[in-house]
Amino acid sequence: MAFRFDFDVIVVGGGHAGCEAALASARMGCSTLVLTQNPDTIGLMSCNPAIGGLAKGNLVREIDAMGGEMGRAADETGIQFRKLNMKKGPAVRGTRAQCDRQRYRLRMKSALERQENLTIKQGMVVEVLIRDGAAAGVKTDTGQELSSDVVVLTTGTFLNGLMHIGLSQCPGGRAGDPPSRGLSENLKGLGLEIGRLKTGTTPRLDGRTIDYSRLTKQKGDEPPPLFSFSSKKPSLPQVPCWITYTNPETHRVIKGGLDRSPLFTGVIKGVGPRYCPSIEDKVVRFSHRERHQVFLEPDGLDTHEVYPNGLSTSLPHDIQLSFLRTIEGLEKVEIVRPGYAVEYDFVPPIQLHPTLETKPVKRLFHAGQINGTSGYEEAGAQGLIAGINAVRMVQGKEPLILDRAQAYIGVLIDDLVTKGTMEPYRMFTSRAEYRLILREDNADLRLREIGFANGLVDQDGIQAVRAKKEGLNRLLALLDSKNLKQALKRPEIAIEKLSAINKELLNAPPEVREQAEIQVKYEGYIDRQMDQIERFKKAESLRIPPDINYNGLPGLSTEAREKLSKIRPISLGQASRVAGIPPSAISILHIHTVKMRKGGGSGQGA
Repeated sequence: MAFRFDFDVIVVGGGHAGCEAALASARMGCSTLVLTQNPDTIGLMSCNPAIGGLAKGNLVREIDAMGGEMGRAADETGIQFRKLNMKKGPAVRGTRAQCDRQRYRLRMKSALERQENLTIKQGMVVEVLIRDGAAAGVKTDTGQELSSDVVVLTTGTFLNGLMHIGLSQCPGGRAGDPPSRGLSENLKGLGLEIGRLKTGTTPRLDGRTIDYSRLTKQKGDEPPPLFSFSSKKPSLPQVPCWITYTNPETHRVIKGGLDRSPLFTGVIKGVGPRYCPSIEDKVVRFSHRERHQVFLEPDGLDTHEVYPNGLSTSLPHDIQLSFLRTIEGLEKVEIVRPGYAVEYDFVPPIQLHPTLETKPVKRLFHAGQINGTSGYEEAGAQGLIAGINAVRMVQGKEPLILDRAQAYIGVLIDDLVTKGTMEPYRMFTSRAEYRLILREDNADLRLREIGFANGLVDQDGIQAVRAKKEGLNRLLALLDSKNLKQALKRPEIAIEKLSAINKELLNAPPEVREQAEIQVKYEGYIDRQMDQIERFKKAESLRIPPDINYNGLPGLSTEAREKLSKIRPISLGQASRVAGIPPSAISILHIHTVKMRKGGGSGQGA
């Protein structure tokens, strides 16, 4: 008799990665369990109450295009929307939404609670159960054992989490929530290497003690740019954010407290985020700067709490209050919750396949900060892919692997599993070499069909994108037939202006006109990038035999053998992106791969 599992898929953790993984799994037809320490914190924004930004907005649009939840949740709970980088080209623009923190949490929790095939249970996982060499369930700290066909770990900052405020320490993965104990040691015992990272957050301020009359108001865009391709307008009233700056006195106070800083006294051992440093780190590293910008962001419509974006800190409480009161508009401010840093364990991601399944343990997937990333958007993107691949494994189907020319999600995962990271990884447009193709505005054209094929996009969603494609083709043909393309190539000419010549242009919906204008204005650059993608695809199509013995390949250096054996790239293209692998090694690998494909032999070297 076949073994019966309690669930098809168990997702450990209810953060942004866990939510997307669980929803994808359940929507694709698998019985799914979410195990979380506290069901009330499902979907909680632990740091700033915002979704999106440069490159991150691309990830959210891609999640939505494939049938994920983050974009819809942000649109329904957003209280300010802005499109960033509008003075630059479409390849580097990004949507950002200020959200109501508590409404977002409740909206995401509701999505999980209403989802068929999905069960939520409270529990702290301390062990991954193994059956026949593969993950087969989990064990909680109360001794409960739950079996499954696949396990997805999305533990965030909770693995052996340790919080710091000044020189005081407190176990925890987030303020008010205990750390996860025991699971790191279990993963080590299963053959996984464990590292240590650090992140931090800002103090939360009482908005009633802020003098807004002295600050610069920052309104959202009108009309508000939304994330989801199915959203029409925001659900909530829109509110402003406010801008202020630190000053030399702020920096003097901060420097005076560095002898009590866990970061500068060596108490914190984990590696922090390079691109989102604490204010004390910024003051020291950029000592020539007289001021740093601070965005005062409302936490929601029904609270006075304010998030001072740009002031992440782990300094003592009294120093936090002192430096805050040197900032214009904050002279009488009160702190509701102090800022803090948190150290936590992670699993270096070169131990993962591109599917996000771990190499040492079959049927065990990792997604989110356990893989060394930072950010809600990076976590959600990984969770979606891990959830899809968990189900495809249960169903006996080939995995889904998005490549670098298909999506920012593909760039993110390829960077992690090929290059690894020893500091919190954050997505930037500069990481995507084909960013002109991977724009926010065309995420549905790139990925909607993939979401539909996996059962995550409904008939209305797929019909809408197919109609968009047809409308785009008709509009481009019209522009060509009326000899209007050359005029539209000029930077100062918008497609609406050309409607004075031909009113048929306005028959196309705004989103179709936007696509046509981008394709015409950037035609030469797009064609050049498509040629680059064609060459990239050829390298990606050369699949390396999974059982190849790199130690048996003559001509490879010892370093190349070690790195290739550790990463085990699936294609020649991925092998070429492994750090430290020279072109000569790729040539040897190319010759051997082609020879093995022609001969149909195994991957064993001579």
